[in-house]
Amino acid sequence: MLTQFSQPEGSEKATLAHFGLPPEVYPIGRLDFDSEGLLLLSDDASLNAELLHPDRGHRRTYLAQVENIPSGQAMKDLAQGVMIEGKRTRAAEAQLLAEEPNLPPRPVPIRFRKSIPTAWIRLTLTEGKNRQVRKMTAAVGCPTLRLMRVAIGDLQLTDLNLQPGQWKELTDKQLQLAFD
Repeated sequence: MLTQFSQPEGSEKATLAHFGLPPEVYPIGRLDFDSEGLLLLSDDASLNAELLHPDRGHRRTYLAQVENIPSGQAMKDLAQGVMIEGKRTRAAEAQLLAEEPNLPPRPVPIRFRKSIPTAWIRLTLTEGKNRQVRKMTAAVGCPTLRLMRVAIGDLQLTDLNLQPGQWKELTDKQLQLAFD
């Protein structure tokens, strides 16, 4: 799904317009078409600046299934920042997961190659460049196959008890977690 309300000319991809959301609501941040996970929507424009302005360094956590098993050096590079498009990314938290996370099935299967192993990593970023996680993992030789945002601040997707495609209004307490 595209995280926008308008339908691009000639595109048949689903957009947020298909959900019948209240008027004046827009996405805070974005997920690219091939990514999944937590997306905040709001009618309060100030939240966008509060959560996404680069100076704020607000945390966003992702699970990424990658091709190859990242080496210790690759994980260290991800944590220290890598060069993408001529600029170094900010330091991040990077962790190689010991086992596959329990996630809902993906509606469109990922590319699978019998001879190439895959691994799962958790990355917590404090900046949000276009397709940043995908570019970072590719830079260390581990292209992303599946990507899911699982947290914004301390607001965890699993705590919201939502299935893919579902949405709900957040309580004040839940919203505050996004800012922590």
